[in-house]
Amino acid sequence: MRRPSFTTFETVFGVAHLTLATNLALLLGCLPLVVLLLTTDPALSWPLLALVAPTCAPALVAAFTVFRERGTSEDGIARTFARGMRQGWRPALTLGAVTTGAVVVLLVDIRYFADAGGAVGALVVPVLVLLTVLVVATVVLALVAVSEEPTARLRDVVRASLYLAVRRWYLSAGSLGVLSIQLAFLTSRPALAIGLTATPLLYVVWANARYTLTPVLAHETAPVVTA
Repeated sequence: MRRPSFTTFETVFGVAHLTLATNLALLLGCLPLVVLLLTTDPALSWPLLALVAPTCAPALVAAFTVFRERGTSEDGIARTFARGMRQGWRPALTLGAVTTGAVVVLLVDIRYFADAGGAVGALVVPVLVLLTVLVVATVVLALVAVSEEPTARLRDVVRASLYLAVRRWYLSAGSLGVLSIQLAFLTSRPALAIGLTATPLLYVVWANARYTLTPVLAHETAPVVTA
């Protein structure tokens, strides 16, 4: 049997270091949300969870920045993560707050019309579900776009993300599927979700979203332009 080469060991340890270091950074960046998930019942504490959820958006942008600069930046993961948060916190926090508010309103409406039943409920609920999915798909692309170019106009970022979320719906569906897995882990096994699965699954989402954004990126590391 051939012994694994030094390059193989280097790659394995590099991936392990990326996973553990980014997971730790995400834990610190999303600490209020993690604490609530660990100490409360999400079904009962969802208003508090919705209140602190937007604070995770800058941490997600920072993680996407780490993924983008992996192997090319001279800074370590911690410095790259901190720089990503510093550069993108304002648009990321705005996106997080607006998205959380919109999703909460939509979910409350879905619950109301689903309980009401009747012809109106049967007609309105699918539309509201579709809108919820579209909002989440758009913000995923927007957060990745912010990690690519934090100084881009937020209006242009959202418009391009919405357009591509619809046009490349099959890619959006893939990202949402992966996020659903992470959300299931996060609500049922927060320690597992933050300590093990966060970075691998978010990396898949980032890679898929970055490919989705290709039409509005001039080149691999170019800023977002108007669609």
